[in-house]
Amino acid sequence: MRLLRTTTHPELSQSLGKSFHRQAARGIILDGDNILMLYTERYHDYSIPGGGVDAGEDIRTGLLRELEKETGAKHIEVISEFGRYEEFRPWHKANFDSVHMESFCFVCTIAPELGETKLEAYEIQNGMRPLWINIHHAIAHNEETIANSSKKGMSIERETYLLKRIVNELL
Repeated sequence: MRLLRTTTHPELSQSLGKSFHRQAARGIILDGDNILMLYTERYHDYSIPGGGVDAGEDIRTGLLRELEKETGAKHIEVISEFGRYEEFRPWHKANFDSVHMESFCFVCTIAPELGETKLEAYEIQNGMRPLWINIHHAIAHNEETIANSSKKGMSIERETYLLKRIVNELL
């Protein structure tokens, strides 16, 4: 899959320390200028649905699992590969200093109606919910959060970059 971008978080400018590798799969689902996104109240941002691929799991299998879980999407069809976003960022949990994260992004279609989500407890606590939003509004919202919010998470730069690439290449 083509590499879209590689980033290194500023906190890691000297060394990665003890690092591990994580893969994620993300689904780009468009309906005209609208895109299916996850809004997370805690971070006040929009992100492309998807998440971590389990050990030994195929990337596309992980994509389908995550899309169903986070959005309630049904009849998901992977149309094409979009690209891979690679990042090196701090890891603030036991045993590791940093993570090498690779996000594999795919263009997908789904059935019109969303079903029930199966969000994890931390996702519910963070106020995560799926919704359709105009992609230009999602970009503007994330840029406003980047510029002015102390609540922003580490993934918002990735998400905003990907949204802009989607506009340039798919709309």
